[in-house]
Amino acid sequence: MPNQESFQHSGGQHSGGQRSGGCLCGAVRYLAEGAPLWSAHCHCRSCRRATGSAMATYVGYLRPQVRQTGAEPASYASSPGVVRRFCGRCGTPISYEGERWPDQIHLFLCTFDEPESVQPEGHVYTAEQLSWLKLEDGLPRHAGTTSDDQG
Repeated sequence: MPNQESFQHSGGQHSGGQRSGGCLCGAVRYLAEGAPLWSAHCHCRSCRRATGSAMATYVGYLRPQVRQTGAEPASYASSPGVVRRFCGRCGTPISYEGERWPDQIHLFLCTFDEPESVQPEGHVYTAEQLSWLKLEDGLPRHAGTTSDDQG
């Protein structure tokens, strides 16, 4: 995943304020306050498997910026040091939390009530991108995480 300095925020796409979101059935709800740190598309195999999609799009926040306002999500330790949270009722993936980024929570952008309020700034783990997925959005691309690129 990106680090805070990875992508240049452009315009007002990452303005502060509050963003609410939740799962398909409405049981799990959350509120994210303030500007997100980053937003990116992840192409890693693990995220693809967890979502059943060609890529997952995340928005990174500091943990204190996000609070649950509905039911607590269920959790699954998908790999060492990684917890994925989802609605235990309808199965909607909600967040990714990893020891590599202990101060952050990565929310799935499309669980926001208004997902167009944040625009993705790049792609990570493109070395694992599916060969048939052709994207020409002009966003920066990183073979691993942006932290990996920085050494």
